[in-house]
Amino acid sequence: MWFFGSKKCPSGFSSSSTAEEVTEGVDGSALTAIVTGGSSGIGIETVRALALRGIHVIMAVRNVAAGNKVKEDILKKNPTANIDVMELDLSYMASVRKFASEFIARDLPLNILINNAGIMGPPFTLSKDNIELQFATNHIGHFLLTNLLLDTMKKTAKESSREGRIVNVASDGHKFTYSEGIRFDKINDPSGYTGFSGYGQSKLANILHANELAKRLKEEGVNITVNSLHPGGIATNIARHNGFLNFLSNTLGKFFSKSLEQGAATQCYVALNPQVQGVTGEYFEDCNISKTTPHGRDDDMAKKLWNLSMDLIK
Repeated sequence: MWFFGSKKCPSGFSSSSTAEEVTEGVDGSALTAIVTGGSSGIGIETVRALALRGIHVIMAVRNVAAGNKVKEDILKKNPTANIDVMELDLSYMASVRKFASEFIARDLPLNILINNAGIMGPPFTLSKDNIELQFATNHIGHFLLTNLLLDTMKKTAKESSREGRIVNVASDGHKFTYSEGIRFDKINDPSGYTGFSGYGQSKLANILHANELAKRLKEEGVNITVNSLHPGGIATNIARHNGFLNFLSNTLGKFFSKSLEQGAATQCYVALNPQVQGVTGEYFEDCNISKTTPHGRDDDMAKKLWNLSMDLIK
């Protein structure tokens, strides 16, 4: 149960609101959404809540068997749910490109992209593309995915005359990044690396990515919004790479954390609620606009990160 901060805020929702509550009354039957990491944690509840509103949901997951099990469980309670499962390993750019290519080949519209998947706190590891694993998975994978699907989203927004929405699930953990924010010259340097600071860096990157993309799309006059958010403290398996953090999350966390239904609320709110129409380049927490650290509002850092990311995905 989430004990703190349940007071209603400007949106009318709070930390105790659930994904169903923030999407109540929304007809999503004409919409298609991609949710990364939809087979675990708040990703499962996000898929369920969106499907409940009639949205065609594509679960982009690393473990297809787990994804299919989640799909089956949702269909048992909601037989009309329209859910597909597709393989995506965000830590490996070839997998991201394969997923995007297969999705585009299906000639489906794309109204909503929720960059939800993430890992937290592993020991220093390089991905198959020789990029520090948290930065590769949490940021670069989503950066590349968004970039590859952007033309499809633009086309959908234009043809449907409906606003497209890109949602980056960041974290309050961005506050605990390295002192310089993004270690541009040391992304792949094990010296000075800590799992927690590396996680904070990747979550800061999610925020800066959203900010810079929002600005670019706004200047281009494209009807797509881009926002980032902190889902709140939730007892999930995201900290499985760190024994101590995983222990805290699964013992004390269950008494002081949000439920999965509450944890998925903010991303469902930002992705679907009419109140967010036209809002872009913002950071949300508990279904309300919130503030990041100064690093999270640094336009120069956002531009530098954009350029670095473009170089890495070439």
